[in-house]
Amino acid sequence: MAILKAFQGIRPVKDKAAKIASRPYDVLNRAEALKEAEGNPLSFLHVIKPEIDLPASTDEHAPEVYRQGSENFRKMITDGIFLTDNTDQLYVYAQTMDGRTQYGIVGCASVDDYMNNVIRKHELTRPDKEEDRKNHIRVSNVNYEPVFFAYPAVAEIDDMVAKIAATPAEYDFTADDGIGHRFWVINDPATISRMIELFAAIPNTYVADGHHRTAAAALVGDERRKANSNHTGNEEYNFFLAVHFPDNQLKIFDYNRVVKDLNGRSEADFLKELEKGFVVQYRGTGEYRPAALHEFSMYLGGKWYALTARPGTYNDDDPIGCLDVTVLSDLVLAPILDIADLRNSKRIDFVGGIRGLGELKRRVDSGEMAVAFALYPVSMKQLIDIADTGNIMPPKTTWFEPKLRSGLVVHSIL
Repeated sequence: MAILKAFQGIRPVKDKAAKIASRPYDVLNRAEALKEAEGNPLSFLHVIKPEIDLPASTDEHAPEVYRQGSENFRKMITDGIFLTDNTDQLYVYAQTMDGRTQYGIVGCASVDDYMNNVIRKHELTRPDKEEDRKNHIRVSNVNYEPVFFAYPAVAEIDDMVAKIAATPAEYDFTADDGIGHRFWVINDPATISRMIELFAAIPNTYVADGHHRTAAAALVGDERRKANSNHTGNEEYNFFLAVHFPDNQLKIFDYNRVVKDLNGRSEADFLKELEKGFVVQYRGTGEYRPAALHEFSMYLGGKWYALTARPGTYNDDDPIGCLDVTVLSDLVLAPILDIADLRNSKRIDFVGGIRGLGELKRRVDSGEMAVAFALYPVSMKQLIDIADTGNIMPPKTTWFEPKLRSGLVVHSIL
């Protein structure tokens, strides 16, 4: 059963939250982070991407990068920009995008739950990326950024959150990208106790976004307890920062593909090859979005096409086989375009659906890419089915939006 733990959050003073809150570390490269933090010394990017405060020649994984991040954060505390709550709290974090709001409960998840698969995963992680985030935690003794979890919606939790959300928020701002952020402190002991009790009845939670951060936090916690001869299980390193959202409030965007060439084929020959696995329909020059599972839209030679997978080419009883990323790989990418290794091939790139179909068109029209494929989004049910059966999604399958802002609350593991 899922563990939810209250903790003493370290968080911004009220009038500085909007300035501090930043996009997460993994959606920006160094140049983008440098530009975004320009003129804003309070941006949390100085903590989570501290290479922006070091010479451009600095290796982003060098020891001085992790030290710089820790020093920047400690200075914010010394300067009174961050405060520490006096008692263990839970928090509610709401995000509003395009008129849709999702409400997450901010609390600590358990290292044991991660190790015992109570926290279910659906993606593989890369050791180098894990090590980067582990080093931040090792040097700072802080979980700087929360991980993004989903849980099966519970009506009583929804009701409790709705009552909290009806009160004035501690932080309330709209970021430059138009996404609204509100944050409440839950300081009623009875409410906190009941939320923890309700979570204890939830069989599993699910990593929606942030598999590397989750792995890093859990593995550092495991390191600490193995190194502590007086370990009790109650130390803060046994827990890590997470925002838990009910599954029925989340939206997964499509994660699309663009390919550099047609593997030596002409456009006419490529279309003919596609007809073996798809019903191919010309849809004109205006953007065309797939309307259902197993339908794809393709942009080729200035034209949009609908590709509908023929019956028998996919298996809806197989949690991996029914995914459209699998169907596209099995019918197009591997057999026709000779792209079998999506993780390492230099001939394919991935475009999050938040960028729109226009980005697919732009990359093909520019000559950078030869063809683009837009996919129907994965559902939360598909994600949960895959995680529950111990399967792993193919690379670049899910894109959650909005992303969690970093710096609204952090967790000390000391």
